Amino acid sequence: MLLYIHGFNSSPKSQKATILTQYCRTHYPHIKVVTPKLPVFPLEAVNYLSALIGQYQHEYHIGLVGSSLGGYMSIWLNSLFQLKTVLVNPAVRPYELLVDYLGEQVNPYTHEHYFLAPHHIDELRSLDVSDIQSPDQFLLLQQTGDEVLDYRQAVAKMSHSKQIVEEGGDHSFVGFERHCGTILQFLAL
Repeated sequence: MLLYIHGFNSSPKSQKATILTQYCRTHYPHIKVVTPKLPVFPLEAVNYLSALIGQYQHEYHIGLVGSSLGGYMSIWLNSLFQLKTVLVNPAVRPYELLVDYLGEQVNPYTHEHYFLAPHHIDELRSLDVSDIQSPDQFLLLQQTGDEVLDYRQAVAKMSHSKQIVEEGGDHSFVGFERHCGTILQFLAL
């Protein structure tokens, strides 16, 4: 089972989720692809994801793909469940970045309105994994042209993991479809 974890103010209908789902449907139809709509608040999201993994872990071999804030959550989930994980332009310190987003939010995909409060930043900070215990379980896909996140943070944090770092691109990860085969090979699903 491939569990795709979307980023902040994104959704299961994001471009990368759609590309990966279609790729698996065409090339790996035996893989169950799960792209959940996450709760907007950090602890609710990781509790939901933990329960989802708990529900399926005895029935499926699970691999994670996390993008942006979903990458940050994937690092935390890996520390709990030891699942192979692919990070796509992941957030490394979202508790610093999202301070600028405090207040009223509207998800552009779902049109959901919600209020991001300071305690949600504290929740994010509580999910920080300072040491990557099993770097061999990670593949980092990173583009240096990410306009939202400093790509160097992810490269440094995942320095002992396999990395594909591309010059240019942007936060959406331009040309993501070129890496679907690599992702599936790494996850060995």
